[in-house]
Amino acid sequence: MTRREGHDAHDNIPGGAAVAPPPPFLAAAAKQPQPMAKGTDGQSVLKRLQSELMALMMRGDPGISAFPEGDNILCWKGTISGGKDTVYEGMVYKLSLSFSTDYPFKPPKVKFENPCFHPNVDLSGNICLDILQDKWSSAYDVRTILLSIQSLLGEPNNDSPLNTQAAALWANQEEFKKMVEKLYKPA
Repeated sequence: MTRREGHDAHDNIPGGAAVAPPPPFLAAAAKQPQPMAKGTDGQSVLKRLQSELMALMMRGDPGISAFPEGDNILCWKGTISGGKDTVYEGMVYKLSLSFSTDYPFKPPKVKFENPCFHPNVDLSGNICLDILQDKWSSAYDVRTILLSIQSLLGEPNNDSPLNTQAAALWANQEEFKKMVEKLYKPA
């Protein structure tokens, strides 16, 4: 066998370190046929989401994470931790993110999976956040969405509440925190 035939990918890496194979969901997503949307290249959606996943993993922002659910690159599970010095500190919330084949030109559908007592979150987990609706831009990504929701926890928009009880109670942070703790169920 010649040197070329025995050439491995790790031969070009200093110290001979082996390169880890891509996570199964990336390999599976690359092989999985994606439905095409009218006027949208399904492969570009796939590439965009794979790129966002890699950027999210490499960046390692504290308190946020998201990964595809199984082999479906269009359905993700995310987590956000409550911000420091907020009534949500120490709590972890699970989110579902569902992308259409029109992404990034249309926002994903994002919902809380575990109960979140908050002025801008209803009892079904729906979120009232402008960037997930009329203020959406194709420049936004999964990281932006997660950081925005994490920020929303500590700074709700009481002018547009989905949960009027939470909005009314927000001014009394001590009572609000009691309600958050009462309703919180870990992800």
